[in-house]
Amino acid sequence: MSAVLAVAGFVHLGVAARFGWHRDEFYYVISGRHLAWGYPDQPPLTPLLARLAADLPGGVLPLRLLAIAAQLGCVLLAAMLAAEFGGRARAQAIAAGAVAASPVFVAGAMLFGTTVTDQLAWAAVFVTVARAVRFGTVRAWLPAGAVAGIGLENKYTVGVLLLGIVLGLALYRRAALRTPGPWLAGVLAAVMLAPNLVWNAQHSWAQFRMAAVLSAEQGGPLGALAQLPVAFASPLIVLWVLGIRWLGSAAGRDHRWVLVVAVTAVTVFTASGGKGYYPAPVLIGLFAAGAVLAEALATQPRTTPVRRRRWQLPALITASGMLAVLIGLPVLPVGAANALRPVNPQPLETYGWPDFVRQVTAVADTLPAGASVFTSNYGEAGALTILGPAAGLRLPVSSGHNGYLLWGPPPGTPDTVLCVGEWNADYLHRFWSDVREIAPITMPGGIVDEETAHHAAIYLCRQPHGDWAQLWPGLRHLN
Repeated sequence: MSAVLAVAGFVHLGVAARFGWHRDEFYYVISGRHLAWGYPDQPPLTPLLARLAADLPGGVLPLRLLAIAAQLGCVLLAAMLAAEFGGRARAQAIAAGAVAASPVFVAGAMLFGTTVTDQLAWAAVFVTVARAVRFGTVRAWLPAGAVAGIGLENKYTVGVLLLGIVLGLALYRRAALRTPGPWLAGVLAAVMLAPNLVWNAQHSWAQFRMAAVLSAEQGGPLGALAQLPVAFASPLIVLWVLGIRWLGSAAGRDHRWVLVVAVTAVTVFTASGGKGYYPAPVLIGLFAAGAVLAEALATQPRTTPVRRRRWQLPALITASGMLAVLIGLPVLPVGAANALRPVNPQPLETYGWPDFVRQVTAVADTLPAGASVFTSNYGEAGALTILGPAAGLRLPVSSGHNGYLLWGPPPGTPDTVLCVGEWNADYLHRFWSDVREIAPITMPGGIVDEETAHHAAIYLCRQPHGDWAQLWPGLRHLN
């Protein structure tokens, strides 16, 4: 068990800051600097943690250390869940190794954000609920409610987990629902979520509107269904299938609520058009269950098939880990990572931001006082805000994207604005009469990221069609 934690930590630390910031990390830090009980695309927990980490020395490294800690927490909690299912040392090591080697968990921990913290929240809820069901006391249920409340202040996806738990208990552990414990736990979680719900009510239910936008961008239920293999297809399919088999057997009946959680998560996230990795944390429960069965099989008389199983599973975990590192972490040369961009574009989204900032700063230096920079998305705005001062950028930076739409336009007038990002001249002409493309945004070595894939450029915009108050409503956007 400790060896699994050590190897996972060593691998992640080795490449923790190899390239640099991810666009989402910029956004989390900037959001944290605008403290609120919510944002259009997330509750407040991850932005708050990102702000605290970014205030420490070391640039992006403190954020990556948080991500690694969350990943190791998932590994440890998977082992604890296997123990709750009755697994001994072998089962605990298998469950921990599976999470540490699963591509969706490894890739999720490449950067600090709501994905890795959501995985940690699901793992913690699984363990605390399993313990509460075993002990059956109110005192055992309250930690589960507190963990769920914290998870909901990070991401609403935990609500689907809780729905699955209630359904699972209703089907297979009905006696637990006849006690006050789970209901008091639910009340505690709701109380902890209440400030964010109040914020949403005050902002026209912004997070729900954002969820609808994301669903449409994903292609709705069919798009979500097409993405499911991203989370579930790996060499470790053997282990989670074993988990389903064990939970469906008489030996796993007491824990069969975990299987209901898995079915609920896949069904709800697919029907709502959620991203393919949203239901991925259910693998923690399935891996833990599969590990218990694998341990039981390994202790049977040493017939040839059983001997084969004894080495097959470690080999599959090793193979999965190697695949996960190659596609999920920035270990490859930049050119090779560029070739793998269709599989996972995220490593390249951490590359080239200093070059982007230098290109914008070189143009901004030629502008008069009173000018400002306006970007098409939060990644560009965050990069210029966080990296810009060291590069000599002195102009104020703003955007109308997601959380930025709440923070208002830049000070002054829109008489001279450097519009940076995935704009096009026709769109910008809706707001300025004089629009001139200065230069395209380029990446070193011809690398493709989100900006260069969509012809991001630097535009000089003059002669506005009104002041910022008149332009601002048309420049705000959610996506």
